[in-house]
Amino acid sequence: MVDHLANTEINSQRIAAVESCFGASGQPLALPGRVLLGEGVLTKECRKKAKPRIFFLFNDILVYGSIVLNKRKYRSQHIIPLEEVTLELLPETLQAKNRWMIKTAKKSFVVSAASATERQEWISHIEECVRRQLRATGRPPSTEHAAPWIPDKATDICMRCTQTRFSALTRRHHCRKCGFVVCAECSRQRFLLPRLSPKPVRVCSLCYRELASQQQQEEAEEQGAESPGQPAHLARPICGASSGDDDDSDEDKEGSRDGDWPSRVEFYASGVAWSAFHS
Repeated sequence: MVDHLANTEINSQRIAAVESCFGASGQPLALPGRVLLGEGVLTKECRKKAKPRIFFLFNDILVYGSIVLNKRKYRSQHIIPLEEVTLELLPETLQAKNRWMIKTAKKSFVVSAASATERQEWISHIEECVRRQLRATGRPPSTEHAAPWIPDKATDICMRCTQTRFSALTRRHHCRKCGFVVCAECSRQRFLLPRLSPKPVRVCSLCYRELASQQQQEEAEEQGAESPGQPAHLARPICGASSGDDDDSDEDKEGSRDGDWPSRVEFYASGVAWSAFHS
């Protein structure tokens, strides 16, 4: 069914409509064989607070962004290749329901749907698309994922030293390795994590020691094979104040300009039902 939609006029029109809503700030989305399967509004748990986001499911990518005007204008476009995606169901609580985690090597985050049925629809269709993509590309499922950031509101004290209390003057920072909320003193080091960034990123003191120890061991094994007795080189920490790497991304900075939000997820009302893609 997906293949039958690939070159149809209605599919081309829908993709063009999504591109138009993102405007010049978004990347082109029309590619041969790409099919737009559905769209909806999910609540994404950002660093500061949970915020509604528009999500578009294609047969090969998942696209999301911030809503400026519902079905008219979006911004902060993010594109996630589906072959990199792993989903994880999260337990229900009185305060948080219908949640799951979208995990990739570069970024992992939590979203929630308006109902259990909508959550199951999203999960079923994303997982089906992931399976199709993995078969098409011959790639194995992804096993290495970035840690999701613990929301700022989850703790008032540093999760490493448990002594520093956050305030208007004492900033929260996030370790890029474990996602913990930590103080500046407990996250002075930087370490190169190539799957996250081409430059060293902020890590907490515990993760730095573990990463540096692992690197030292690997370098010792390499040097031992070439010249026994040579000391292994330990990467020196890169210290100093944050140079903006802890700032929220554009999608997490937005506040009152986000406008009014739909109360429930909506999917394209096409002649093809979601269930048709599982046949």
